[in-house]
Amino acid sequence: MPGTGRPLRGFYRRWGMCMRNARERLKFIKPLEPIQVETPPVSDDWLHEIKYDGFRTQLVRDWAGVRAFSRNGHDWSSRYWPIVNAAEKLPAESFIIDGEVIAPEPDGRPNFHAIHSRMTWNAELLAFVAFDLLYLNGEHVRVLPLIERKAKLWNLIKPAEGIIQYSDHVEGNGASFFEAVEKRGLEGIVSKRRTSSYRSGKQDFWVKTKCWEVGDFELLGIKRKPGKPAAAIVARGGRYAGTAFITLPSGLRERLWKRVEAARVSKPAQRVPSAFASGLNPASRAG
Repeated sequence: MPGTGRPLRGFYRRWGMCMRNARERLKFIKPLEPIQVETPPVSDDWLHEIKYDGFRTQLVRDWAGVRAFSRNGHDWSSRYWPIVNAAEKLPAESFIIDGEVIAPEPDGRPNFHAIHSRMTWNAELLAFVAFDLLYLNGEHVRVLPLIERKAKLWNLIKPAEGIIQYSDHVEGNGASFFEAVEKRGLEGIVSKRRTSSYRSGKQDFWVKTKCWEVGDFELLGIKRKPGKPAAAIVARGGRYAGTAFITLPSGLRERLWKRVEAARVSKPAQRVPSAFASGLNPASRAG
């Protein structure tokens, strides 16, 4: 028919743009980061969860399947393939779940030292502990109160008895919960306002309280980054034990740094996880 060419071309162009937009993949969302405090909140409008010692991970499902992202947005789907496979079976067309990948022991406690070897040789022995839901079936649920997001999360992953698990919580009684967690030898707790939304970056409505271990450690090295406090990389009994911020007065801190520089070697005597090795100044032995 005369005069129909231009409208049809416009229709197909708009239709093509709609189809391209429909095929766009869901994007990684920068995680919400808790601030550190000395003691947990005491009021009843806070939820308290175990702080799992593992790797922060985000599971994202869209029309093309499930991907697993590290806390910095790197695609680690191949490393966490059993978790990705399990997430494919969850009853939703699309979702973004925030959580932690851990290496659980038979009693359920996370073993941080085992994560790297399991990623390489026994990834089926890893677990994903889900603690928040950011997106579900086309809806950005980050604006909902935390307590509602957790209810939707539970409905999505229940009974959560396999490789995908649920981070349970208690309401109020933060001090008692922290004491119980400390007695079990766990890393600490994360406290969250029950009515809070989800916003990327550091927020004061999520706070973490760590359980501190006092003792003698071997100093493997010191990690320094501009604008951040120096961190000591330590070991105990020949095994990597973690990191500790160096809060010494400036004079003592500089003396420690000079000793580390004087004893510097090409690499640490003990293996340090790659996540912490970047920017490390190795020491030859404990000082």
